[in-house]
Amino acid sequence: MQTTDFSAMQLSDEMMRAISDIGFEEATGIQAQSIPLILAGRDVIGHSQTGTGKTAAFSIPAIEKIDTDQKRAIQVLILCPTRELAVQACDEIRKFAKYKHSIKTVPVYGGQQIDRQFAALRQGAQIVVGTPGRVMDHMRRGTIKLDNLRIAILDEADEMLSMGFREDMETILSAAPAERQTILFSATMPREIIRLTKQFQRDPEMIQVAHEQLTVPKIEQLYYEVPMGKKIEVLSRLLDVYNPQRSMVFCNTKSMVDELVSELQLRGYSAGGIHGDMKQSARTQMMNSFKAGGIDILVATDVAARGIDVEDIEAVFNYDIPQDMEYYVHRIGRTGRAGKAGRSFSFVSGRKQINELAQLERFIKTKIQLRAIPSSDEVMEKKSALIANVVRGAIQNGGLERYNHIVDSLLEEFSSLEISTALLQLFMHKDGKDSRSDKSDDALFARESVRIRRDASERPRAGGKERDRERKKPRPRTPGAFHDDQNMTNIFINIGRKNRVSAGHILGAVAGASGLPGKIFGRIEISDDYTVIGVPKETAEMVLSSLQGEKIMGRKVTAKKA
Repeated sequence: MQTTDFSAMQLSDEMMRAISDIGFEEATGIQAQSIPLILAGRDVIGHSQTGTGKTAAFSIPAIEKIDTDQKRAIQVLILCPTRELAVQACDEIRKFAKYKHSIKTVPVYGGQQIDRQFAALRQGAQIVVGTPGRVMDHMRRGTIKLDNLRIAILDEADEMLSMGFREDMETILSAAPAERQTILFSATMPREIIRLTKQFQRDPEMIQVAHEQLTVPKIEQLYYEVPMGKKIEVLSRLLDVYNPQRSMVFCNTKSMVDELVSELQLRGYSAGGIHGDMKQSARTQMMNSFKAGGIDILVATDVAARGIDVEDIEAVFNYDIPQDMEYYVHRIGRTGRAGKAGRSFSFVSGRKQINELAQLERFIKTKIQLRAIPSSDEVMEKKSALIANVVRGAIQNGGLERYNHIVDSLLEEFSSLEISTALLQLFMHKDGKDSRSDKSDDALFARESVRIRRDASERPRAGGKERDRERKKPRPRTPGAFHDDQNMTNIFINIGRKNRVSAGHILGAVAGASGLPGKIFGRIEISDDYTVIGVPKETAEMVLSSLQGEKIMGRKVTAKKA
């Protein structure tokens, strides 16, 4: 899979800052080939499926070529087949133009009051994104003038043709200056598209990214329809029901990796993360911890996960639908190795992502099965079975006599059944969650699944990419298992929030250095200048010794007992 670092494309500092904020690490194949050609002024034909990052492929160079001295002249026109795609493309363009404050983008499409669009256009815009019919309407009214147009972009041209927009497209392009640059993206190349390119493009460069094929038939591929803002709840349920000993979770951006790791740790899961903003030493520490069993769940971006060679990964979660369909192939290939069975779980939100999933199925030539989100009762039943096994093991191992006096005193007031039930309830709800909220979630998940399927049925195919925009404020992190504080001791480490360290970094470093599983460590509290981590008393000296000389986020560690 061809990828190129954005820094190699000679983009402006403002654009590089915006790309960094979005969280992109490397350009996809279509982006790596398209951006330099468009920047150089070439006409381009992009033969590209949905889900390859093509919006960024034309948005980034189009923004870079804007003449900011012309604040009111339309310089870039982007035609999309539907209003949903027009709004989506406009949103993405605004993100890339975040630090180019003089650039304004206006969407125009049917279904919105035209007076509002008149007002936006009167204020001036260099980029207009719209559907062919509404753009034609504005041209007739004189509110869109193409005299200064420099770039015309046809997104999903084959879809616009199939929807009957051929005459509108020809009229719009004929009204634009002959010296303009014309960019066309299409998932298919029917004869009508070829005729259109010959009529309106000048010596276009054809870009077609070769795709790899899926070679992991033993992987069970499932997907879940998940409401926006409920992904972490669904991930938690699946982790509890399937209980994979080792799993990977993939996100599209670095910021989402950090947020998700914090959320998982807050819920008591042994999780860590890796992405491109981390120093190599920190990534190596996290990987070593994952390999050694110090953490059970590794959250990663696609680029950071390259080269990972870890056996026995039982499950892969696509928390975000990947930016490029080939990334999906690489992601799920992390499980099901050496002839073993594996599972992949993908989360989709909204009808656009349902349609992207259909595109993905055609690409991999495999059906991805829809599954119902596990109910709170199913999760509770699974937890009960696991706890029963833990209790059986504890009884068989013996050594429980030191707790006899507590049980004896309770038996004076309550029956053994009441005591056992109360202890199980405390153990099963130690994360503080109210099971009643799970019940309300069950109803929400059911309603959302019906809505998504109903919306998706309205249109057989819609391209583009809808990203998860959940932005949660980080909360105090509490990784590790539930521990008896009497058996724990605190260790101070000379690295804190000012060093941009997370609980995942600390847990990964301590577990990796000591060789101990991450589950045995207690609460991690991060202050500005230092971090406190709870460790079992019997391992404290060994942990202190193993940390001497280690580095976390590039800084040498000094550790001592509280």
